[in-house]
Amino acid sequence: MNPLRIGNFSGFYGDRASALREMLTGGELDVLTGDYLAELTMLILARDRLKDPDAGFARTFPRQLENCLGLAHERGVKIVTNAGGLNPAGLARLIRELADRTGIPVTVAHVEGDDLTAAYPGTLAAHAYLGGLGIAECLRAGADIVVTGRVTDAALVTGPAAAHFGWRPEEHDRLAGAVVAGHVLECGTQATGGNYSFFQEGDVRRPGFPLAEIHADGTSVITKHPGTGGLVDVGTVTAQLLYETGGGRYAGPDVTARLDTVRLSQDGADRVRIEGVRGEAPPPDLKVGLNRLGGFRNEVVFVLTGLDIEAKAALVREQLGDALAKSPPADVRWELVRTDRGDADTEETASALLRLVVRDADERVVGRALGGAAVELALASYPGFHVLSPPEKASPYGVFEDAYVPHGAVDHMAVLHDGRRVPVAPPRETRPLDGAPEPDLPEPLPPGPTRRAPLGLVVGARSGDKGGNANVGVWARSDEAWRWLAHELTVERFRQLIPESRDLPVTRHPLANLRAVNFVVEGILGAGVAARHRFDPQAKALGEWLRSRHLDIPEALL
Repeated sequence: MNPLRIGNFSGFYGDRASALREMLTGGELDVLTGDYLAELTMLILARDRLKDPDAGFARTFPRQLENCLGLAHERGVKIVTNAGGLNPAGLARLIRELADRTGIPVTVAHVEGDDLTAAYPGTLAAHAYLGGLGIAECLRAGADIVVTGRVTDAALVTGPAAAHFGWRPEEHDRLAGAVVAGHVLECGTQATGGNYSFFQEGDVRRPGFPLAEIHADGTSVITKHPGTGGLVDVGTVTAQLLYETGGGRYAGPDVTARLDTVRLSQDGADRVRIEGVRGEAPPPDLKVGLNRLGGFRNEVVFVLTGLDIEAKAALVREQLGDALAKSPPADVRWELVRTDRGDADTEETASALLRLVVRDADERVVGRALGGAAVELALASYPGFHVLSPPEKASPYGVFEDAYVPHGAVDHMAVLHDGRRVPVAPPRETRPLDGAPEPDLPEPLPPGPTRRAPLGLVVGARSGDKGGNANVGVWARSDEAWRWLAHELTVERFRQLIPESRDLPVTRHPLANLRAVNFVVEGILGAGVAARHRFDPQAKALGEWLRSRHLDIPEALL
């Protein structure tokens, strides 16, 4: 049987608008997937729905589809997307109206059952992460376009693969292979050189979007259309496999994929083969993402220029502290960012930034009161006083939390193009999730001369967020570098290099087949990206900071 060619045209809400057409015209495909939903996106869509009950889906997708629906139909490419967000039925209806208006005979189905908001009072959105079997039901019934709400990102690939190859729910190894391929595809160009530590090794000015050739046994090849930018190699795929994951067991609603069994190999130019993936029965519970309003926040950034930076910062902190003492916000954070340097030849490079962030449940406490207090200092504070932008009104911020429910607590439903509703049964077999066994580590490198140098000269890294936690995946590019990395980058060394993590729980997960260690840092992002707790609220650059830190590296590796 020929492989199933599944491409991706969106990795987030706001991704390249032209990607759908580029993927349809760039080469052969059977299915195109679009991933629009992140934790923050669900909050954005929930706020849209507050203003308009008919909203709640990714509004960019219908605009993309309007000019590409006929092209997809002509080429026989099915489209599967979670752009339905909080309102998959509404988006499916809109697409049917588009098809009727343009006379393009496509069938549209959708998946629902993820919305549990009514069961969690006080939340704006509470949605279970469904698997791919509802998508598979829609495709088996002849759907050309399948719209979902909150499914796991990888489900956009496991659903089409299960439908095409006729996989049964208990074929865990095959499903796990599709989950791994889906995880590589889900973030679009992050698999083809985007956000890649070694980006200078290829032309990544405009990376092409990825596709996977999935085989009936669950193995796959990650590649891209000929002539598109970027690169696909073992490094780009490894980086994406480590993104927003943890240990050797990667749990999902359909299957738990064993990331510690993944084997990668270069299969030609811009082709990486994924094989050896083992799967296990999924956990007995489904993850539920809860989004709620956490309160209100405001921010002022003071510019400190030239001499006496520390003294200037101390003065404005004391002045603002006195002004806010009458009604102090619940949370006040100051951060001095030393972007200045001595004897600078531009004013910008002679300046540091003092960032004040305040949060409170009462909008008035962090609203005009803060702005007024900051403005009043304009002629009465440190020399050279100015701010990056005028103080604004307080803005609401969100909080993301996890909950878990049994599979049977959701009404997972495939709603077919003719209106029939097909229930999707929960898995017959489940397995409680536990940690993967520790792999055997390689022999350490023999003693030899070392040199103080940045870690990133010998390893790559990619980092990301899951709620309030961050993960940092670090991988070696050679067996010799892995022999050093596996023993050198311990939890203790990580905490030394990333001081923010010293008082937080840090877990290290070795993945020997990938020559990688994956660190999970709990609580470093506070209440999640929507709360904007940190300078880098999604920990996107945490891995690059780690790579820039210096330590003693064997000269043989440099």
